[in-house]
Amino acid sequence: MLATEIRTRLFNHIRENARAKAIYLDFINGYVEHVHALISLGGDQSVSKVAQLLKGESSHWANQQQLTATKLEWQDEYIAVSVSDSMVDIVREYIKNQEEHHRKKSFAEEYDEFLKEYGFAALRKG
Repeated sequence: MLATEIRTRLFNHIRENARAKAIYLDFINGYVEHVHALISLGGDQSVSKVAQLLKGESSHWANQQQLTATKLEWQDEYIAVSVSDSMVDIVREYIKNQEEHHRKKSFAEEYDEFLKEYGFAALRKG
């Protein structure tokens, strides 16, 4: 679980790592069990490669720093969606307000709703 102080250190590190790898990380935030990132891909970048670079390096760093009581391992799965220019500010606000947002609705509830609403039913477990 990513407590607030752990998230702060981890997200700062992910920002630095993204900058070093020429990944344009516009915004990052999350809550205790998930992370959202708003990323603008360069012409030579793919979603899978950027996810691999950010997730792999950040878990390695977090484990070296003993940031969490147990080994930090990101799950293999992720969801990436494209966002139109007109929606970028709305997405930033959504990402920014994760803690407040999840006081009203759990991540699991929101995830299930998202999968259903956008036709990702095959990704649903159970």
